Amino acid sequence: MSALGRVVRSGVRRRRMQNAVIGLATTMAVTAAVLCASLLVASSAPFADAFAKQRGAHLSVRYDAAKATAAQLAGSADARGVTAAAGPFPTASVTPSLDGEKLVPMSVVGRADPGRDPVDRVTLTEGVWATRPGQIVLSHDAGVPPSPGLRLNFPDLPGEPTLTVVGVARSVSRTADAWVAPSQIAALTAPGARPGYQMLYRFAHADTGARIAAGRAAVTAAVPAGARIGDQSWLAVKREAEQETAVFVPFLVAFGVLGLIMAVVIVGNVVAGAVGGGLRRIGVLKALGFTPAQVVRAYMAQALIPAAFGTVVGVVAGVLLTRPVLSQAEEAYGAAGLTIASWVVVAVAAGALGLVAVTAWASAARAGRLRAVDALAVGRSARPSRGRAVVRLTGRLPLPRPLGLGLARPFARPARAAAMVAAVAFGAAAVTFAVGLAASLNRVQDAREHDRADVAVEANEAVLGPEGGPGPEGDPGSNGGPGPDNGSGPHRKGPGGPPRITADPAAITAAIKAQPGTRAYYATAATEVTIAGLSGTTDLHTFTGDATWSNYQKVSGRWFAKPGEAVVPTQFLAATGTRLGNTVALNHDGKTIRVRIVGEVFDPRNQGMNVLTDAATLAPASTPVDSYRITLKPGTDAAAYVTALNSALGSLDVTAHTGSSGGESEMILVLDALAALLTLMLVAVAGLGVLNAVVLDTRERVHDLGVHKALGMTPRQTVAMVLASVVVVGLAGGAVGVPAGLALHAAVVPAMGHSAGLTLPTSALDVYAPPELLLLGLGGLLIAAAGALLPAGWAARTRTATALRTE
Repeated sequence: MSALGRVVRSGVRRRRMQNAVIGLATTMAVTAAVLCASLLVASSAPFADAFAKQRGAHLSVRYDAAKATAAQLAGSADARGVTAAAGPFPTASVTPSLDGEKLVPMSVVGRADPGRDPVDRVTLTEGVWATRPGQIVLSHDAGVPPSPGLRLNFPDLPGEPTLTVVGVARSVSRTADAWVAPSQIAALTAPGARPGYQMLYRFAHADTGARIAAGRAAVTAAVPAGARIGDQSWLAVKREAEQETAVFVPFLVAFGVLGLIMAVVIVGNVVAGAVGGGLRRIGVLKALGFTPAQVVRAYMAQALIPAAFGTVVGVVAGVLLTRPVLSQAEEAYGAAGLTIASWVVVAVAAGALGLVAVTAWASAARAGRLRAVDALAVGRSARPSRGRAVVRLTGRLPLPRPLGLGLARPFARPARAAAMVAAVAFGAAAVTFAVGLAASLNRVQDAREHDRADVAVEANEAVLGPEGGPGPEGDPGSNGGPGPDNGSGPHRKGPGGPPRITADPAAITAAIKAQPGTRAYYATAATEVTIAGLSGTTDLHTFTGDATWSNYQKVSGRWFAKPGEAVVPTQFLAATGTRLGNTVALNHDGKTIRVRIVGEVFDPRNQGMNVLTDAATLAPASTPVDSYRITLKPGTDAAAYVTALNSALGSLDVTAHTGSSGGESEMILVLDALAALLTLMLVAVAGLGVLNAVVLDTRERVHDLGVHKALGMTPRQTVAMVLASVVVVGLAGGAVGVPAGLALHAAVVPAMGHSAGLTLPTSALDVYAPPELLLLGLGGLLIAAAGALLPAGWAARTRTATALRTE
């Protein structure tokens, strides 16, 4: 082995603590980078992968069985541009009940074996497929607990049938909420209800809305006029999936960059500390004939060896951690087979080692510049003059002497103290950002649930509106299907939309008003309108009653206060080139309705192409009511209220049920888990930075420590002195890190919204409270104290005689 190799090996053996710090810092940085980069690459096209694997439907259409026979619908598979078709499948809209409580309405399709169909090969994730009457398979996002073994009752249907959940499945095309054997549909169709069929199509060209429209026109022309009820384009489902995917990008980039910067800071500090603590050794090496370049290479190699080990461990840990996260992403996206790209692992490993090499070279350059005489003449302790003024100042404070000595210590090594402040600041920034991110995501999820209420009143069965079109959160016809928030609350996706109420609205409102616990209520209705200059249709949502308490989150402006005023999402303003105060002409049933935009709301449904206004705006062109939302007076028992209201509603063909939350989004759960994991890593790296600096400082002061012990300093006082030495560092790091975390949150969270094409409401951004910020600032002190705890214990256990013999 060469002389340089022996020097490197000797240095690695002697600096076990520093090596551990470099290795662990590199491990965590590489783990975070592999995790982030792999998810970014793997999630770039999960929907496309799943859609191709399942041979998803480019267009799913619901037809009226009274206007077209099964043979006629099957013949539409020969329409121009159709490359594959599946169906016709019988459909029904039902409202199940579980343990006596009504659940959300859902669309059920009869399919015998979707795995063999040429279109929409539904993936079974749990259980088995429904092959005989009495069985049902639920969609993963049906709004019903997806658990095999559940027994769903249908008390509103003749014979009150009961179906057992035998499986859970996922359709990437989102063609139904549940599936049964075709022979079961007849028992799920209410007397007088209009039976329907579903057809699924794939087209030769379906990459644009215009081509989907052409395909729709072709299949519609192949069936009797008026047979088509509603349809859903794959482009809408694709946009929804891609919007959720795009949210990852700013988030992962932020944490990946933080992890790499932290590793650079820690490695630089360790190498600089090794150079500063080994000046005499550097002088000896140069006196023995080592060139400046050889000395620099020796210190670089001493950093690269543990970094290489940490890189290997980090790659393995990153791969192991990425696999379960990818599994969660597969569930969230409906994708399958997401894998870790090998080139990502190679690039991260090479990049990490390159950064360590450059950082070590920059920190070790001082060793190359030192003259041998100067290096031999300089001791490793700080010059006595440094920090003396602060020592005298702390000595006058009413503090125990060990605490005063500890508080003054950072001023003796200002460069090292600054490095510790930087490490703590990064950790505090990561914690601040993660706390704010989790709060923002939860508020975004809350803002998506527009129709959240204590009690909802809805139709028992699906009833088509006067146009035969979809309901408020169903498929918006030619506009291409549901937006990202379709299905929030009790409404569900699926061709044909949710049920509509045909009962007398006056009778329903009278029953609601008569209930003692009613605080406020409103009714919602929806229809489709067109806007000059825009292709496709726009959803118009109307409200009757006091809707100011609804969960629509304001972005700017105000809620509409009278007929003729409207509020719209950000995407609508961008698409129409309008702003608050402008007037928009809506075309409905051949009539022009002008509304003035007075507010901007967070509403991602239908890609933000929605208009919300008072029901009187449409008079006399009104639409059937879709549902009622009720908020109760404080202290009112919701279950008792629902029972009493259902009794009062009698035979009005509507049912009241307690409001249900859509549940936390799987994607938000993934993001929360990632944020917690990556923050833990960054905090650990920050603690390691403090640990390394305090170990160096304690070893340099070991002789002084022996003097203190000889003068009567107890082990507890020694621990207190060492911990006090990082108090200023911790407070300064928290003071710098919290504002940095706030700035990161202010930049990344809106960017996550913009990546999904959304402007987030103010409630999702203003998530920090003053007491919370104070606690986060003190978090820097906790990080510093945790890093100093181990060397403090080592200092307390050091024997006085051993310390006094050390120079």
